Amino acid sequence: MPAAGAPSRAAFVFIFITVLLDMLALGVIVPVLPALVVAFRGGDTAMGASIYGLFATVWAVMQFICSPILGSLSDRFGRRKVILLSNLGLGLDYLLMAVAPSLGWLFVGRVISGITSSSFGTASAYVADVTPPDDRAKRFGILGVAFGVGFIVGPPVGALLGAIDLRAPFWGAAALSLANAVYGFFILPESLPPDRRTAFRWRRANPIGSLRLLRSRPQLLALGSGGFLSMLAHDSLPITFVLYTTYLYSWDQRTIGLVLAAVGAMSIVVQGGLVGRLVAALGERRALAVGFASGALGMIVYGLAPTGRIFVAGVAMTALYGLASPSLQSLMTRRVGPTEQGQLQGAVGSLNGIANMIAPVLFTQVFALAIGRFQDRHVPGAPFLLAALLLLSALSVAMRATHAKETKTAEAHAKAAKTARTAKTAEAAVQTLLCVLCVRSVLGV
Repeated sequence: MPAAGAPSRAAFVFIFITVLLDMLALGVIVPVLPALVVAFRGGDTAMGASIYGLFATVWAVMQFICSPILGSLSDRFGRRKVILLSNLGLGLDYLLMAVAPSLGWLFVGRVISGITSSSFGTASAYVADVTPPDDRAKRFGILGVAFGVGFIVGPPVGALLGAIDLRAPFWGAAALSLANAVYGFFILPESLPPDRRTAFRWRRANPIGSLRLLRSRPQLLALGSGGFLSMLAHDSLPITFVLYTTYLYSWDQRTIGLVLAAVGAMSIVVQGGLVGRLVAALGERRALAVGFASGALGMIVYGLAPTGRIFVAGVAMTALYGLASPSLQSLMTRRVGPTEQGQLQGAVGSLNGIANMIAPVLFTQVFALAIGRFQDRHVPGAPFLLAALLLLSALSVAMRATHAKETKTAEAHAKAAKTARTAKTAEAAVQTLLCVLCVRSVLGV
């Protein structure tokens, strides 16, 4: 059973700080990595952009391959060891990228980064270990705050450091990751006791094998599919946001930065302050539905907004989209045992990796077609409309899966209640019979 009370809260605080430091380190290099790639190509922006796209794809491929491996390793050896080694590897990798003498070495660093960053699924498994099922959605929401803070605070800090030197943000990221490893070594407790660990097997740890866990349970597969569609839709915003708003509204870098900061701030408010309350009030299933519906509505507004102000109004409409991921994670963790949490998060990481590989090509090509060959249709927001369709599909799949689960659960409860009533009736009949026999014995009749 998960730990409860103060030990559970303390363990969660430890893992929250660990994820926060990791996300800050990742966020710090976001503004400068493309510029460094272009610099290695002698200032050729077109060639640099093409190579940077390859970097992003390879990073996602590493996530796809390594997330289930690290998840299964954490099921075997414990979460703490995997997280600490990943933090250490990430710190050393940032040092490598800080001193990389060529584009080839920078590419190697990005590959290693994709491997070591795959421990985020292990952090989610850690949360599942130390949190009772009814509180998991709230905790996953708060963990999402660490991601939001990392991408709000990290890029501005990286931009400031990058103004000094393009390599400076990598030194800063290395310092954060190595400090994280030291912090975890002395502070982070283990969440998975030895009696709840399971043997490591390559057939479960490889990406295809890890997905067998989802296929083994229909509701889990459906929820995983909904999560994949949601992740694919979510990626439409960071991939096409700058291109779309620059093309349609002529926004400058300052406006783009402010709107992105607003998106991150609203995500923090929802995931940090509202997820727990709304999930408690609505239940995980309804909260998931509200999240997907809110995201779809916001994407429709993005795709059809004729002005920048209406586009910004869509940001408010997507705010409750932040309910979806924590609710989905909580529902999925309920459907596996304590020895499979790492494998589950690894499988989810693989699905996210696939989405991250598909999204850049899918949405950029849809945008290119919308403003090129099909320009006469006047739908430059086609990528966001496609994202809305994906979220509505995710909503449909998830609702069907959880409805089937709840129906079976209700039937089981009804059957159990009927059995209990029958048992009570039988017990009462036996007691009545015994009373009659006793009376007859006393009266001698």
